[in-house]
Amino acid sequence: MKNISKPEDLKSYIREIPDFPKKGINFKDITTLFANPKAFSYMIDMLGSRYIGESLDFVVCVEARGFIIGSALAYKLGCGVILVRKPGKLPCDCNSNSYDLEYGSATLEIHKDALKENDRIIIADDVLATGGTALATAQLISELKAEVVETAFLAELAFLNGREKLKPYGVFSLISY
Repeated sequence: MKNISKPEDLKSYIREIPDFPKKGINFKDITTLFANPKAFSYMIDMLGSRYIGESLDFVVCVEARGFIIGSALAYKLGCGVILVRKPGKLPCDCNSNSYDLEYGSATLEIHKDALKENDRIIIADDVLATGGTALATAQLISELKAEVVETAFLAELAFLNGREKLKPYGVFSLISY
């Protein structure tokens, strides 16, 4: 088993899939990290250590890999989990927001009653690419008058400059490519 002593060590647990989901995209497959209990625990511990002691109400996580990170992080922080999903997946009245991805476009939804005014949240997801998904999520949260404390990611694709879109909300990522 590989030794993990710093966040950069997590890269050795992530495999790269060339030309997925389309030609020219080098997809960072984090399922291999999730499958390793030592790497997964380290990732959650390192993300969680940043927010221990913060007054947080929820971790808002984005479909689908964000659900895994966000749920474990919320457990670590002792707060609730709010899901942001693709259209038609949530059963009650929703707010929606459409946005561009590095390889297409998408829409996200959140229940209209998921958050209250002044709830303090962090957004958790797997990879920060162009920032569209996290920005769309932050905008949904802002519509509900909750406060985005920060956005948190396992990895950041720095060359796509997604951090720039999220400046008003703050960005934390464990590793960068």
